[in-house]
Amino acid sequence: MQILAGDIGGTNTRLALYQSSSESPLNLLLQETYPSRSYDSIEAVLHRFLAHTSTGEVDRACFGIAGPVIDQVCETTNLPWRVSANRINDRFKFKQTRLINDLEANAWGIETLEEQDFFTLSHGADKATGNRSIIAAGTGLGEAGLYWSGERYHPFPSEGGHSDFSPATPLEFGLFQVLQKRYGHVSWERLVSGPGLESIYDYLLDQQDMPTPSWLYEQMEKIGKAPAISDAALDSTDPLCRKSLELFTRLYAREAGNHALKIMATGGVYLGGGIAPQILPILQENIFMEAFLDKGPMRKIMQSMPVKVILNDKTALYGAANYATRIEAIAKR
Repeated sequence: MQILAGDIGGTNTRLALYQSSSESPLNLLLQETYPSRSYDSIEAVLHRFLAHTSTGEVDRACFGIAGPVIDQVCETTNLPWRVSANRINDRFKFKQTRLINDLEANAWGIETLEEQDFFTLSHGADKATGNRSIIAAGTGLGEAGLYWSGERYHPFPSEGGHSDFSPATPLEFGLFQVLQKRYGHVSWERLVSGPGLESIYDYLLDQQDMPTPSWLYEQMEKIGKAPAISDAALDSTDPLCRKSLELFTRLYAREAGNHALKIMATGGVYLGGGIAPQILPILQENIFMEAFLDKGPMRKIMQSMPVKVILNDKTALYGAANYATRIEAIAKR
């Protein structure tokens, strides 16, 4: 059986073709990454990908996609795409196609990973069990959960990253007001994401009434604004970048804690996405865990939750493939 898996994000679209059998559940045949904004549709990306291979018919396809999936259709949040499972099936003659939220795909991918694919920020309670939470900052902010039935985990999607941001200090309230004037609704995604880090930096820069140093501006032009801010913060070469990343880290931790509490994630909290592994040095400092634990009378429960960073950037891709192998079993639930 041939399986096509996809991880469709606002920045990159990753596709992989697998051969699946009882002896080898997922044997990789082909894998490619494409810049999402260079294409006007998922069909255009698939057409290019499938031109690379002359292998036989695709039996099952599953795509983890950044946006809410309703009736197997998704209007992508950070891309101008409308993705339809039926339209993909009709165009490419696949036998079965499913769309799932990208964070749900990450949740399906967790069980495929090895111990070396995680970095543990907090071990939590011994033999921790129960629901799990996954939160991922990247181009946007994704959230999902895994319900523990007592026998196995059942991933489910969420759009919690778009819930209302709640400022907790005068500085954060000032930042909130600036973003509210700009966007109207201010979600957690407006702050806990690559663009969010840029907004935090811009606000702090404006408060100081100072220009960006020329060397930093050149780095921003070269590698991108958010990566340049992050690098300068981690290298301690610019104090404002450091302050920006510290605030970003506290906000990331607070929303991770919010989501964990809402679904009682006593089985663990997982930080996915592209940003967490890149800022691992600051995540290891007390900044993140102290903000995560700071939930008043719920602090003891927060301490019981293992907290891990997912280091493998193909987790969503593995998860989409894992879901595809179980389509029929999932449909019977």
